[in-house]
Amino acid sequence: MFRLNCALVNSAGNVCRRVAASVNASGGVLLQRSLHESAARLQESQESLNSFSHFPPLPGQDSPLQWGGKRFDELPVAHIKATYNNTHIQVTDSAGQSLVRTSCGTEGFKNIKKSTPVAAQTAGLSAGTKATAKGVTFVRVVVKGLGPGRQAAIQGLTMGGLAVVSITDNTPVPHNGCRPRKARRT
Repeated sequence: MFRLNCALVNSAGNVCRRVAASVNASGGVLLQRSLHESAARLQESQESLNSFSHFPPLPGQDSPLQWGGKRFDELPVAHIKATYNNTHIQVTDSAGQSLVRTSCGTEGFKNIKKSTPVAAQTAGLSAGTKATAKGVTFVRVVVKGLGPGRQAAIQGLTMGGLAVVSITDNTPVPHNGCRPRKARRT
């Protein structure tokens, strides 16, 4: 790619010189300067496009992207565990120290109501407001589990004032590990 850019810039320089030689006879120096500047701008734009990525950087990888003055691996992490009966949300700093912890049960929902998306959104809203009170603005979200409160908890975090940078699904998937229990006879 670098060779192609160099070839383009060299050929653009040759074209500039030829046009400038023909124009110099008529006294046009401005055209030569503008063609050289446009070739330099083209090369700079190509370099900036090569460094851009739609994917977040890997841990330990340098990146020009920053959120609130922090790199991607320095951002706090919101862990969401969505089970079939409850949804737990914990916001930790980049080192793993807990900042905020809440669940649908601690928000006052009982029994079957803990497993609803409304309860998960309320827990996410509570966790988001508590985290913003502690100075957290940008978070990475790690979701684990297949419960009904997965998406609602993320919506609650954003409603609580947190800006979600990335969402990672960390649900454990067995590769046919354990033998299932015997079928229930009714």
